[in-house]
Amino acid sequence: MLENWSRVLKYWKYGEFKGVLLSVSTFSSVVCITAGDVLSGSLCKLESINLSFTVVSDGGLRELSGLTSLKSLNLDARQITDAGLAALTSLTGLTHLDLFGARITDSGTSHLRNLKNLRSLEICGGGLTDAGVKNIKDLSSLSLLNLSQNCNLTDKTLEMISGIDVTLYFVIFLWLTGLISLNVSNSRVTSAGLRHLKPLKNLRSLTLEACKVTANDIRRLQSAGLPNLVNFRPE
Repeated sequence: MLENWSRVLKYWKYGEFKGVLLSVSTFSSVVCITAGDVLSGSLCKLESINLSFTVVSDGGLRELSGLTSLKSLNLDARQITDAGLAALTSLTGLTHLDLFGARITDSGTSHLRNLKNLRSLEICGGGLTDAGVKNIKDLSSLSLLNLSQNCNLTDKTLEMISGIDVTLYFVIFLWLTGLISLNVSNSRVTSAGLRHLKPLKNLRSLTLEACKVTANDIRRLQSAGLPNLVNFRPE
């Protein structure tokens, strides 16, 4: 395996590679990235890594912490947990983070706070509640947010994503007004919570399948103030 990788390192060395797909299911850690100092240096300009459907674990993610040029990271793997996210807080240039199948909980979302440049985020492992969304709502650069398969999310999540937090002394605006696509399917969201989405004037796609929401409910929301909403489910 490492012998094969040595043949492509000469291209990384000169900055000719900006992305890599690691889809070999036998990886228990990012062994190709820890082969030596020269390899680490060769990857310093890497912008995209796809580790989906591998057995890369939290321990391997520590080796990515120095790749500060990364913009896109796919970690759709069940072995990834909150501990793995803790190693990625230095990757502040990330714009796309896919944690679709990772086992991320409310606690793990605290490690996302510094990733202010994120434009797309997917966390669909089923471990989130409304409490975890508190750490996501301030990522104001987001245009795509997929929180589907988290069955404990409620209307409170919609309120935090696009509403106003009223504290004892002042009002804080928390709108993710740049959202274009939102997916909270397979959750406890209901039609009553749709009113919270009215401030999201840029929203074009809304997916709420397997929720207590009908197509007519979404159409009413559309006509009430979301004229740019062109794709929705259920339809």
